[in-house]
Amino acid sequence: MSRPMCRLFTQRLGASSARLSPTPPRTFFRSPAGRRFASGESGPNPNPGQNPFKVWPFVAITLVGTGSYILMARSRDGSYVTPDITTPQTPRLPAPKQDTPRFSPTNVTVVFVLGGPGAGKGTQCAKLVDEYNFTHLSAGDLLRAEQERPGSEFGELIKDYIRDGKIVPMEVTVQLLENAMAEVVDKSGGKGKFLIDGFPRKMDQAEKFEESVVKAAFVLFFDAPEDVMMERLVKRGETSGRADDNVESIRKRFRVFVETSMPVVERFEKEGRVVRVKATQKPEKVYEDVKRGIQPWIEGKR
Repeated sequence: MSRPMCRLFTQRLGASSARLSPTPPRTFFRSPAGRRFASGESGPNPNPGQNPFKVWPFVAITLVGTGSYILMARSRDGSYVTPDITTPQTPRLPAPKQDTPRFSPTNVTVVFVLGGPGAGKGTQCAKLVDEYNFTHLSAGDLLRAEQERPGSEFGELIKDYIRDGKIVPMEVTVQLLENAMAEVVDKSGGKGKFLIDGFPRKMDQAEKFEESVVKAAFVLFFDAPEDVMMERLVKRGETSGRADDNVESIRKRFRVFVETSMPVVERFEKEGRVVRVKATQKPEKVYEDVKRGIQPWIEGKR
């Protein structure tokens, strides 16, 4: 409270107190109109007994002023922050920053398996698992499993992205892949070979994965045109029960693949880390080309 306000408050409080203290006897006289006045009064009081200066209004003003001053002072020193009720809270995604990759490429081999929806990635991965003892990790399967997991913090988020044919935030996907890989590596004495199907969908996903998990050996790319993939997926949708196996979602997925995933393939190709396979052939012929393409990597000649 400022000094002038304190002085005014003290004076008025003193004046009010003086009126409550005993006063000497007063003499009275009558006016010409016959009305009775006490000595020392200048005129009639329309509300006898009412104190013209009340204390409580000034006490209230003092408290409000003091509270405002405290809030202003705390806001200046950062100890009080006004809550922002207009900004919605979003869940924090996993994937803590790591200075070095979690695994060494000497012990852990990763092959990114890319291709448009319906290019036959899953079929070929199953054959490679049987012959070369790879562990097959499907980014899509991991995401679908996570969205159905009871208590998952990101289940609804993943479900919305998959339904709209959009790419799930990379922090979620990278963390799910890392967790699945760690489980296998721990059981295998610190080693592992992985086919990661349908990942990375964007270049920043590849960079994030290699920065925090492990550097990939190469990309196995299944090349097929849209009409072939559309025919395969529509047929698969008759029995798969997947919500994204419909014409509208397939078109969205293909468009997203061309716009975001093909730059990943092109980038790895410039680095000499792509095995490209024509995926329009029969599955047996495709697998022959796959084995021929990856053999130098398996034998350590690349």
